[in-house]
Amino acid sequence: MAVERTLTILKPDCVRKNLIGEVTRRIQEAGFTILAMKMTRLTKDTAGGFYAVHRERPFFDELTDFMSSGPCVPMILEKENAIADFRELIGATNPAEADEGTIRSDFADSLGENIVHGSDSVENGKIEAAYFFAESDVVANRA
Repeated sequence: MAVERTLTILKPDCVRKNLIGEVTRRIQEAGFTILAMKMTRLTKDTAGGFYAVHRERPFFDELTDFMSSGPCVPMILEKENAIADFRELIGATNPAEADEGTIRSDFADSLGENIVHGSDSVENGKIEAAYFFAESDVVANRA
């Protein structure tokens, strides 16, 4: 398997619930290396740019309102099979459908406030990571 990078965002509900440490611990215990991480607050326009692929969907305004409602923590993660493994770790987008023990099953309240974002492909992971981080922000964290 190839080493892949993925972008995650610990969303405003994760920050508001003081779960940054717990979710980050689970990510690291699952074997992911954090290559870049910061806390930021998105504006409605910045959130809209990131989620532009959903612009025509009925939930777009609600999503961008939520993502700009408080601070969030984007991170670039690296691991073999990172995309699939991370999506398994976080669980289904709808926490009611997420497997028991996943991050969303354990901490998310709703489909709209589901704690964490995860890239859905290697290509999107690269595009999404570049939205938040310059290549000079990425630190190879290997021994």
